[in-house]
Amino acid sequence: MRVGLTGGIASGKSTVSEMLAELGATIIDGDVLAREVVDKGTPGLAQVVEAFGPEILTDQGDLDRPKLGRIVFNDEAQRKLLEGIVHPLVFERYAELEAAAPRDGVVVHDIPLLAETGRADDFDAVIVVETPAEVQVERMLRDRGWTRADAESRIAAQATPEQRRAIATHLILNTGTREDLRERVREVYAELLAEA
Repeated sequence: MRVGLTGGIASGKSTVSEMLAELGATIIDGDVLAREVVDKGTPGLAQVVEAFGPEILTDQGDLDRPKLGRIVFNDEAQRKLLEGIVHPLVFERYAELEAAAPRDGVVVHDIPLLAETGRADDFDAVIVVETPAEVQVERMLRDRGWTRADAESRIAAQATPEQRRAIATHLILNTGTREDLRERVREVYAELLAEA
């Protein structure tokens, strides 16, 4: 069973992903793959440098993610340019990893921008993790050391909660304790197994 997992930045999607893995799901993480395809020495990084210039590299030749983030999250055309480079490379890796997964299991594709890419129909089910925007901002300020403006621009660049809910077959509201979240994840996983 192919499942898409998505949610806004700092919504708790990664925690839900970890909990699903503990329950036995195979996880294919879009964030990890998005970093992997632009690692130092990759064709993806070469394409990003060609598009944005060598100033987006650190002195060590790695992608300067904060610098690139400031460019693309404040300019929709630049963000679409970056997505046009990275998304095809990520989807190629998804296909390779999915082909290697067990045939009778639940394969969860952890895709931060699933609503934005219009690929929800590619999956048998879609889990959306949702958290109030103010909680997302507080987490980014606390956990990532971002400014409020950076956090709010990141949220504004992503799909709205309504757009995510429109693609959801399973909604996980992350508004309670970690144990509340774990219990809801167990319920959703049981539903997925029943549907498989």
